[in-house]
Amino acid sequence: MPTDVDASFRTLRRVAAGHFLVFLGVVVAVPVLTLTVDWWSAGRLIGGMSPSFVMAAFGLYLFFFALSAAAATLSNAVEERMLGEQEREPAEHHGDPA
Repeated sequence: MPTDVDASFRTLRRVAAGHFLVFLGVVVAVPVLTLTVDWWSAGRLIGGMSPSFVMAAFGLYLFFFALSAAAATLSNAVEERMLGEQEREPAEHHGDPA
């Protein structure tokens, strides 16, 4: 395995581990807040929804989307910078050979 590919793999593994820790922290924070902060489950927002419900129903999905977009963007940028532009092979034609 070439050294640049190995270095890129190690860097991307660190990026993935960092994003996983952020994901885990936010997912664990929701039940911890429910158990420790009274207003988190007793407070009311628009439509009588508690902050905990709003976070579980909408906030986590928005967070998951933002985290996945950030992870993909950063991973692509790291790979592009470390490995450079890979030469793309022309698409094969699946038809009549002419």
